[in-house]
Amino acid sequence: MDIAVLDEAVRSHGRVARVVIVDSKGSTPREKGASMLVWEGGANGSVGGGRLEYDAMTRAMELLKDGPASDIRRQPLGPSLGQCCGGSVTLVTEIWDKTLCLKAAAAGSSAGGGVFARRIEGSQEMPDRVARKVEAVSGRAHRPVVELLDGWLVEATHTYRFPVLIYGAGHVGAALARILVPLPHLYVIVADMRTQFARQLPDNVYHPLGMRPQKVMADSAADSAHFIMTHEHGLDLELCHQVLGRPFAYAGLIGSETKWARFRR
Repeated sequence: MDIAVLDEAVRSHGRVARVVIVDSKGSTPREKGASMLVWEGGANGSVGGGRLEYDAMTRAMELLKDGPASDIRRQPLGPSLGQCCGGSVTLVTEIWDKTLCLKAAAAGSSAGGGVFARRIEGSQEMPDRVARKVEAVSGRAHRPVVELLDGWLVEATHTYRFPVLIYGAGHVGAALARILVPLPHLYVIVADMRTQFARQLPDNVYHPLGMRPQKVMADSAADSAHFIMTHEHGLDLELCHQVLGRPFAYAGLIGSETKWARFRR
């Protein structure tokens, strides 16, 4: 959930409908957490296109005109929609206004928070299972959260960005950082002991220059991607050894075939 985008849409268009995939099974065009905004005369985002999205937008407009504030639809994508995916999705549609935006912002800024839980259907009082889920994920801002539990929708109030760490701020590391930074779903970090390289890095890259790369790696999230390209083969080898001893999503090393053969040995 991106509160800033929601707030801007409400300011520009008044009440808007938000459609989010809260569950998916089998082959589906979009993943859990994908969402779109719908308002009179326009839309932003996508839940997968095709008949699924067309029907979702139609339902969103119905809610905007005279429907309830929210609803849940469990939709198979096969014969009923004529889509070839064959899986199924569960969609939650909510009407957002200034009041709901303020509630989401308050949840996001609360101490140890970052999670917004609200009733879509069912019990008016938060069920124990939902309360336990909120407590379990609160404060873990690096994790995406989208869960529909007992009719309550629990979401992180931040926009998740996949962490990418580049070790080495030389011309190759800086060039890679410039390529990756414009991608909105990435959070790029460049680590190097040489502080003089800061000037060649993009402004919106986090660069703890002067901090040991080994320390930066040790502090990184378990689902990070690591690009090892420092100016010293010995440091590269040490970082390779370190990353292979911990959880990671991706690890890559720059170097020649000879260097790779030596590192493998």
